Parts: sequence; C-alpha cells; structure tokens
Amino acid sequence: MKQEVTQEVTQEVTQKVTIDPNETMSAAKKWIAFQTILIKEIRRILRIWPQTLLPPVITMALYFVIFGKMIGSRVGDMGGVPYMQFIVPGLIMMAVITNSYSNVVSSFFSAKFTASIEELLVSPVSKHAILMGYIGGGIFRGLIIAIIVSIVALFFTKLGIEHLFVTIFTVLGTSILFSLGGFINAAYARSFDDITIIPSFVLTPLTFLGGVFYSMENLSPFWYNISLLNPIVYMVNAFRYGILGYSDVNVWYSMAAIFVFCVVFYVMSYRLLSDGSRIRL
Repeated sequence: MKQEVTQEVTQEVTQKVTIDPNETMSAAKKWIAFQTILIKEIRRILRIWPQTLLPPVITMALYFVIFGKMIGSRVGDMGGVPYMQFIVPGLIMMAVITNSYSNVVSSFFSAKFTASIEELLVSPVSKHAILMGYIGGGIFRGLIIAIIVSIVALFFTKLGIEHLFVTIFTVLGTSILFSLGGFINAAYARSFDDITIIPSFVLTPLTFLGGVFYSMENLSPFWYNISLLNPIVYMVNAFRYGILGYSDVNVWYSMAAIFVFCVVFYVMSYRLLSDGSRIRL
C-alpha cells in the first residue's frame, strides 16, 4: 500500500513537473513537487490518525493526571508556579519531539524499504523539494500534536502565552530539528530495528533528563553543569519561557542553538539525499 501511494505521488509529480532530466527545474515546478510530497505526507498522517494522533494525546493526558494531579499536589510550586503548570510546556515539547521524529523516520524508511523512494530520486524533482516535503510532514504532525495536547492541558490547568515569538520559534524550530533528525536516522537505517534505537536509547533519556519534570535550580552544581550538555534542556526551557516567562537557561542562547542545529542537520540530510548511497538498501 505504501509503495503504491509513493508511486502515485511520483506519477503525480512527474505529470505536474514535465521537464527534461538535464533541465534545471524552475521555482514554480519545485514548488509543485514540494507541495505534492507534502500533501501525500499530510494525507498519510490523517488517514492513520489512530496511530499518529491519538496515542500521544492519551499518553500526555496520563502524564497530566499522574504527574500533574496526583504527584503535583504533593510537590507544590516549582519555578514560582504550580507544579502542574510547570510541567505542561515540557510535556508539550516532549510530544513535539517524539512525533516530529517518528513521523519522518517511519515514512521515509518505509519508502526506502520498499525501494519506492528510488522513483523520486531518479526523477527530475529537486532534492530540496523531496527533503522539505518529508520534513514538512513531520512539522505538520508535531504542530498538530502540540495544539491538541495544549487543548487537553486546559482541562487540568490554566495555560497562557507570555512571549508569542519565543513560543512559535521554539515549537517550530524543534519540530524542524527533530524531523531532520528522523530523516538522518532513516537514511542510515538498514532495518526497522534501526529506527527504534535512537528514540529508545537517546531521545527518551535526554527528554526525561531535559528539565521536563524538574527545575534545574534544584540540582547540585555538578549535575547542573552536566545538564547543560543536554540539547533538549534548551528547547524545553525556551518553550517554558514562552509559555510561563520562566527559564533556567538563557533563552536567546537556546534559540540560537536550535537555529544552528537546524542548519547543520539540514546540510547533513541534503548531502545524504544527494549522495544516495545511504538511501538505497
């Protein structure tokens, strides 16, 4: 089914973008190619919504109940706000990170596993259009999950936005970054087991140690300095600053780090796609 869908997308792109293979694509044709791939990714997310949208929402709701209500009532305030409010931004970022990442890694590796991605690679479609189409799908899923989880959070606590620009930049930049991370993982993966290693042994530990459930002010100097090596700390705190106006680290450094990581990961992803050796099993 996935191979048939990708073949249909390739045919649709080829029909809309009819040029000589040696001819450079115009900006309009690149846009059509990108748009077609993005629409395919969005349709995939919405078609299998019981797998892509429902589970993370249920998981976050359980976090709100267990950590926010049951444990939070005993913890009291943290960072000058009720514990429930304190953990909401971190839990939203956790959902954005995992869903942006998993969407791209599963979608692209499936196309790679069935060899249907090769039809796009040999077509005149721009590599940037292919990459941004898949990344756009990850961004869409990450942002949709962020919105839904935020709505669920309103049933448990008050939620506002203190700094709109910081909030939008952080959630958008984080979804881009981890969509690119998922693409890189899918490019290097040789089996479905390979795409579960990074989420299980890297993302999950870094997220739980990224200040989602605690303030870094409560850490000893040694563990505080160790925590500063965790990139997710900066994303969680930047988003918390946007929502609550509170952060354990410098927000502008955090935003700069997100931007730099996005640029580096995009260059890596583009080179992997252009080289093609890692894309083919």
